Amino acid sequence: MADELLDRIIAGEFPPGASVPGELELSSRHEVSRMTVREAMKTLEAQRILSVERGRGTFVNPVNRWGSLDAVLRAASEGTNDASAAIQLIELRRMLETGACELAAGRMADSDIQTLRAHVEKMRLAHERNDLAAFVEADLAFHDLILQASDNVFVAVLFEPLHRVLEKRRTETSKVPDIQEHAIGHHQNIADALASRDPHRARDAMDAHMQQTLDDLKTYVLGDGTA
Repeated sequence: MADELLDRIIAGEFPPGASVPGELELSSRHEVSRMTVREAMKTLEAQRILSVERGRGTFVNPVNRWGSLDAVLRAASEGTNDASAAIQLIELRRMLETGACELAAGRMADSDIQTLRAHVEKMRLAHERNDLAAFVEADLAFHDLILQASDNVFVAVLFEPLHRVLEKRRTETSKVPDIQEHAIGHHQNIADALASRDPHRARDAMDAHMQQTLDDLKTYVLGDGTA
């Protein structure tokens, strides 16, 4: 029941600030007991998805107040406010991946550098063949290798739940040939920076890639001429 109600929230039926129906209406709509509805509401309240105001009702909180990572990821993947979620996802990647790249510069093996270059070549070939799935696969593998090579267990664990959302977003943005070309160039720069073993150069290269990714998202996908 909690999942079904969350689905309705994510779908935009109950946007942030909206009140959700009472127990009687929800139990009738979902064909469950009022006790089941009550437990579902308590679950969503505990996850800070809903807030109860005595005498007024139960209201949907903004996503940035939610306390469930799984719910936030579902909202980012399936929700209606795609623009905001897409930008915030890049902001999160920028914070984590620039640091991971800096760490990886001094920790990754020579064989990892060779593998990174192989991923870039796969991206280039996929671009030439117009093979979107292969391009996205190589792109994700490139970044995953850097995260693993940072040799920081917390980085890898934090990114693992994001994989499904990242794959969906990459597929959306990589449909644009110009974005693919930009990505190939930046991935090559990142591989070169990591090969130099210069942590600051590696961090700057990844940061430049994140900025280009954000600019491309606004220009080609969101249609924001301010990028």
